[in-house]
Amino acid sequence: MSRSTDVRLLHDLPAVTVRACSVSEMDNNVYLLTSTTTGAQVLIDAADDLEAVRGLLSSAAADTPCHTRLDAIVTTHRHWDHVRALAELAAEHDAVLYAGAEDADAIAEQTGVEIDARLEHADTVGVAGILLDVVGLRGHTPGSIAVVYEPGPDEAPVVFTGDSLFPGGVGNTDQDPERFTSLIDDVEARLFDVYADDTHVHPGHGASTTLGAQRPQLPAWRERGW
Repeated sequence: MSRSTDVRLLHDLPAVTVRACSVSEMDNNVYLLTSTTTGAQVLIDAADDLEAVRGLLSSAAADTPCHTRLDAIVTTHRHWDHVRALAELAAEHDAVLYAGAEDADAIAEQTGVEIDARLEHADTVGVAGILLDVVGLRGHTPGSIAVVYEPGPDEAPVVFTGDSLFPGGVGNTDQDPERFTSLIDDVEARLFDVYADDTHVHPGHGASTTLGAQRPQLPAWRERGW
């Protein structure tokens, strides 16, 4: 049974707003970035509940004087609970579909829609007024990605981590030591070693956090192995 919560305005930045809603019995977060100067939008994880996603899109109309349009949909990884509304949403919008290269075929098989752009670590996703850096985080799935929006020198970066980083630990690796090591190595080297403590972290489920709040726990995560 689908469940949705009200739209939340997470960030009102100088050129971009970030809104979110929670959908499904698994409390999936769907995120929407809107350029206040162009109206272009990027949606992250069309997880479930098309009506809730439509509400999320329409809620951002007040964020910009421009006509809003969904130009890109980014899927953070292949798992079924993150793609259940992808086909329906893609049918309604002329948006480019993005996903990690190693997960793209599995997403297409589940949804029946082809991924237009297969992303690798250090790629970018760009629409008018929004540029996102792609961070490969291998382990939860082979093609899991995070995307990072950097507003500028006076604002903290905003990272959307899918199921690879949460408050309290990295994502599930099914007790596979090789997958866990891959994921925590990538999370440490590509997020914690690159971005400052005030960086906002918005995961695929549940509450947000910052890198600074999680950084002291990294040694304990490695020791426990999950």
